[in-house]
Amino acid sequence: MDRELINTYACLIRDYLLELGMGELWASIINLVINLIVVTVLATVLDIVFRKITIQLFKTFSDKTTTTFDNFLVKSNFPRFVAHFVPLGIVWFLIPSLFQDFPLAEYVMHIIAQLYLVLISILVFRSILRTTNNYLRFSTEKFSDKPLESYVQVLMIFAWSAGIFLSIQILTEYSLKSLTTLGAFSAVLLLIFKDTILGFVASIQVSVNDIVRIGDWITFSKFGADGYVTEINLATVRVQNFDNTFTTIPTYSLIADSFQNWRGMQESDGRRIKRSIYIKQNSIKFLSPEEIDDLKKIQLIAPYIEHREKDVTKYNKLTEADRSLPINGRNQTNLGIFRKYADAFLHENPAINKDQFLMVRHLAPTDKGIPIEIFCFSYDKTWENYEHIQADIFDHLIAAVPYFGLEIFESPSGKDLAKLSLNE
Repeated sequence: MDRELINTYACLIRDYLLELGMGELWASIINLVINLIVVTVLATVLDIVFRKITIQLFKTFSDKTTTTFDNFLVKSNFPRFVAHFVPLGIVWFLIPSLFQDFPLAEYVMHIIAQLYLVLISILVFRSILRTTNNYLRFSTEKFSDKPLESYVQVLMIFAWSAGIFLSIQILTEYSLKSLTTLGAFSAVLLLIFKDTILGFVASIQVSVNDIVRIGDWITFSKFGADGYVTEINLATVRVQNFDNTFTTIPTYSLIADSFQNWRGMQESDGRRIKRSIYIKQNSIKFLSPEEIDDLKKIQLIAPYIEHREKDVTKYNKLTEADRSLPINGRNQTNLGIFRKYADAFLHENPAINKDQFLMVRHLAPTDKGIPIEIFCFSYDKTWENYEHIQADIFDHLIAAVPYFGLEIFESPSGKDLAKLSLNE
């Protein structure tokens, strides 16, 4: 469309309006309104046509290629935003011709076109960033668990800031390049985006130091989070708890506060079992020969009892210990044999990883008795299976305690107190 043709069209409309008997002012106003309508309709029609053509071309192209990057471009509306440039360029070209007799209107239309160009440019840039983010996350295993969203948000902050600067410059025609202006803006930027800057720094540290990845199971008691990380962005970390609720944690808290990341357990050769059984202290005793003979019937520890009994007898003979009292010399205790039984039971359990640390130990006595702690690692790290393995171990050990003449501590209940009062 030639500019001379547009000028001729504008003059014809103006002359026609004057022939109708309208005054110069009204003819100019109506001519301006008609030109505005023409620009609006032309821009709308061109935008619809070019948008449909561009989107269809991109879809056709992406269907024929083997890469997925162009598919993500289509999903992020990149073709839709790019299509706006063509009608904008055509309208920009026609503005001087349509509004040559209206300098103020031409000036306003140029400002609107420039602001629209800035907006489209930002949207196109955002679409490219989103496409890159989705492509790296879903098509590249290396970046699937990295907090890419944080970097996208930071770049978008800079993009919108640049867009605001340009818009102010377009509207005010005032240059923003002076050091004073930049210094003042920097101060305002630091004040407004303080939390964002902290989040950005935290995101970099989280990524570089590999503190948290998407998919990690973390426990953050301060925020009530216990579940899998589903999203890491500039401001928050999103955690889906095991009750299917979601908890958002400030990104900066990942480096400022302490939390528990279970990734090491998931990547290791076993999951730790660490739990205690509390034994009543007054049930612990030296074993008589008859009681030792009865315990030899327990197959897992029969060889140990026999070997230990030989060592005890040999020592007592050498020291000429007075065996009329069990406290003299050496003697086996029911708790010691039970501890050895628990250790043997764990070594025989196929669900326990014998290559990992395995131990059954006494802890310091408490007001609830003596804790016998089981410390080992299960092969299966899946939560449900892990709990089943742990339950099976302690079901068996708790049921085995009475065979050793031991008792498990349990705080008295209402029925126990009632029986005690009746006995009195």
